[in-house]
Amino acid sequence: MKKSLLFFLMIGAIAISCTHEPDDMVVPGDNNNGGGDNSDTTGNGDNVVECSDDTVYFKNDILPILQSSCGTMGCHSQESATEGVVLTNYQDIIETGDVEPGRPDNSEIYELITEEDEDDRMPPPPNDRLSQEKIEMIRTWIEQGAKNNHCTETECDTTNVTYSNQVSALIGNNCLGCHDQATANGGIVLETYDQVAALANDGTLQGVVNNQQGYPQMPPDNPLSDCDKTIIDKWIENGTPN
Repeated sequence: MKKSLLFFLMIGAIAISCTHEPDDMVVPGDNNNGGGDNSDTTGNGDNVVECSDDTVYFKNDILPILQSSCGTMGCHSQESATEGVVLTNYQDIIETGDVEPGRPDNSEIYELITEEDEDDRMPPPPNDRLSQEKIEMIRTWIEQGAKNNHCTETECDTTNVTYSNQVSALIGNNCLGCHDQATANGGIVLETYDQVAALANDGTLQGVVNNQQGYPQMPPDNPLSDCDKTIIDKWIENGTPN
C-alpha cells in the first residue's frame, strides 16, 4: 500500500512540475506549404505527407525538443515566459525566439543553444546542453525555412525494436528534458537503459505514453505519435531488449 501511494504521488509530481502549453497556435494566414512542402498542419489527417529523411518537421522533431528542454514551468512556458520568451507553440517560438527562417546564425534561439558561455547558454546549467544531434536538427529546420510542418509515418518499422536502435532516441527527444539527472522531475531519471527499462517493466512507461486509466499523459501536451507508441509497446512486449 505504501509503495502504491508513493508511486501515485510521484506521478502527480511529474504532471505538475513538467507542464507544457498547447501547440496548435499558428501564424495567421500561413498554410505552411510554401516551397513545395505539402505537410499536414491540420492534425486531422488531411493532406497527410509521409516523413522524409531529408526534411526536419516542426511538430515531429522540433517541438518535442523545445517543449521538454525549454518550454517547462519556471522557464519558457506560457505562464513563466522567462524574459518574455515562450517555447511551447509555433507562433511564440518564431516570434519570441527571434527565428529568422533560412538564417540560423541570425536566429536568437540558435545562438543561445550554441552559446559557449554557460551564463548565457540555453538550457542553463545545471541542465545539460542540447546534444549536437538536436542542435543540428534545429539548425536544419531553420535553414529549411522554419516551417510549421508535420508528417506521418505511413510505415512503422517494428521488426527489430531495441533500446539502442529506437527507444533511446525516442526517450531523448521527448522525455529527457524533464527527466535527466539535473532536473529529475518527480524523482524520475531516464538517462540510461536500466532506468527506462525499470519503468517499462513495472507498467509505468506504457501507462503514461498511452494515457491509460490512472496515469497522466506523457509528454503532457504533445503526445507521442501512434508509431512511437507502437514502438514502445513492441519493445516491452519483446522483453525490453537493449
